[in-house]
Amino acid sequence: MAQVRLSADEIRAVRQVLKSGQLRAGLRTAEFEARFARAVGARFAVAVSSGTAALDLAYRALLKPGDEVMVPDFTFVATASMVVAVGAKLVFADVDPDTLTLDPTDVERRITARTRALAPVHLYGQPADIASLARLARRHRLKIIWDAAQAHGARFRRQDVGSFPDLVCYSFYPTKNITTGEGGMVTTSNEGLAAELRLLRSHGEKGRYLHVRLGFNLRMTDIAAAIGLAQLAKLPAALERRRRNAALLTKGLADIPGIKTPCICAGCEHAFSLYTAQLDPKTLRMTRDEFQKALAARGVETAVHYPRPLHRQPIFHGHGSDRDFPVSTRLAETVVSLPVHPGLSLRDVRQIVRAVREVAGLTLS
Repeated sequence: MAQVRLSADEIRAVRQVLKSGQLRAGLRTAEFEARFARAVGARFAVAVSSGTAALDLAYRALLKPGDEVMVPDFTFVATASMVVAVGAKLVFADVDPDTLTLDPTDVERRITARTRALAPVHLYGQPADIASLARLARRHRLKIIWDAAQAHGARFRRQDVGSFPDLVCYSFYPTKNITTGEGGMVTTSNEGLAAELRLLRSHGEKGRYLHVRLGFNLRMTDIAAAIGLAQLAKLPAALERRRRNAALLTKGLADIPGIKTPCICAGCEHAFSLYTAQLDPKTLRMTRDEFQKALAARGVETAVHYPRPLHRQPIFHGHGSDRDFPVSTRLAETVVSLPVHPGLSLRDVRQIVRAVREVAGLTLS
């Protein structure tokens, strides 16, 4: 499904760090932060140890215990679990059936006097409805923590998603468009928030052994940053190939009854961290599991992101039922991700299209 491609550039960068003896956060981390901020159009970028750490610190910087935070019911668990971790109150909202991102209409009907923030996710690399959500936030005086873990290079109205207020969180897990092995980043143009994040990630240390608030050790290492710098330089070319592959997949699959290809909204540039289609089992006359097995038999690997909505996760029991979140409940039963990574050749993509058409044809002939 995903392919981690590290070349001589990354290996050379890591070797230089190892030879320097400077392994913890240092010059390479500072350089990575500066270049990443420049790349997304933000004033500041704060590197951390994981995407989960990025969310944790972003929530801590903006929330107090008991504050309500609106999170999409259909996303990876960290977006929601870190809300609970900081003592805030988790509230789920449904997602849009086309973009699969937070539905502004459903969000607005769930806002209360205790709501303090929204946590939209640019799922699979598709920008959320930034304009509508930003208007909601202004109207209700809410903060926004954007989860861009899968959206490196995504743009909304020609503006990189990493440049929007208040805070934007990234992951550099191996399956992402940029990897550092493990790692994360928070971007912002608010100097005060950037300073708070730096305190939080390093034991609240303002000066050497001077600790002004409770903090953690969530720093990135220079080894990880060195890999990130090499990866960042390759991102434009990798995005071009992802988008090319996605366009070819959509062209080849769009006419198949029972398969809904990913939506690209007007004014958006999808990052295609994942190419996720929706299946209609009734039309295809096969379950998703049968569909995946048939593709696997033809050499095409698939995955499901995600097999259950968050309200069905045991740790979030009591946060709603299937009736409350009909879209996310359906998506969890119908989405399937096909390979789209930049390592695919044109021949590979054609093979994927051919295999999907064959599988669909088994029951549509």
